[in-house]
Amino acid sequence: MRAVLKPIITEKSMQDSTKGKYVFQVDFKANKHQIAENIQSIYKVEVVKVNIIKVGSEEKTIKGRYKIKTHPWKKAIITVKKGQKIEGFEVKE
Repeated sequence: MRAVLKPIITEKSMQDSTKGKYVFQVDFKANKHQIAENIQSIYKVEVVKVNIIKVGSEEKTIKGRYKIKTHPWKKAIITVKKGQKIEGFEVKE
């Protein structure tokens, strides 16, 4: 099962990457163990902790006329072992 879908790149997630925390969008049916195994196999780092947040659906207005509901999704905040990093999340000043 492919638990990790894509990384989430925002200002806050990039600041947390200096503390060893990385944010990913994950499959809605995935649990913490599956996410940790998936991250370890893809990025070759040791996962210390996995926090999961369920983001509910929200109603959006399209062209000021139509209302649609977005799909609910799940994000995971991954904490890696001290001294390890995931490439591509570095903050460049």
